Amino acid sequence: MSKKKEKLNHKTNAVRIVEAEGIPYKMYTYEAPDGFLDGVSVANSLGQNVDMVFKTLVTVGNSGANYVCVIPVSNELDLKKAARHFSEKKMEMIPAKEITNVTGYMKGGCSPVGMKKQFPTAIDISAESVSSIIVSGGKVGLQMEMGLADLQRVTGADIVDLTSEKVKGEDSLR
Repeated sequence: MSKKKEKLNHKTNAVRIVEAEGIPYKMYTYEAPDGFLDGVSVANSLGQNVDMVFKTLVTVGNSGANYVCVIPVSNELDLKKAARHFSEKKMEMIPAKEITNVTGYMKGGCSPVGMKKQFPTAIDISAESVSSIIVSGGKVGLQMEMGLADLQRVTGADIVDLTSEKVKGEDSLR
C-alpha cells in the first residue's frame, strides 16, 4: 500500500504532462523540513552539480503580462535582460504571495511545466552547457531531470541570456 500511495503522491501536473508527452525523465525527492529549501541547498541535498539545477521564477512586465524565467539556482535573474527578451520596458518578480494564484504551484515547488496557464517562457543559455537540467517537479521536495530540448519543447521556451554574474563564492559549491 505505501509504495503505491507514495508513487501517486508524485503525480503532479508537471509529472503528468511530461509523461503524457513521452519525455524521458528522472525524478528526485528531498526533505524540506521547514517546507522550503533554497535552490543551492536542494542541489546539495540531491548530490547534484548546482549548474544542472534550475529555479523557476515568475515575473510580471509593465504590460501586466506574466513571464517565466528558468535559471541556474546559483545565479540571479537580470530583470533588464528578461524585459528586453520579452519586449517589456520593465519587469519585476511577482510577490511570493501571488505564486499559487498565478501558477497553481506553491513557492519552492513551482515548475516551468504545467502551470495553470502557459506563460511565455525563457531558459537561461547556460543550460546548453550541461547534459540535462533539473527543475521542480511541481511541489516542494520533488525535482525532475530531463534534456534541455525536451524541457524546451514542453514549455515552448526560448533559450536566452537571462542571468547576471554568479554570487561570489558560489562557484565552489558542489
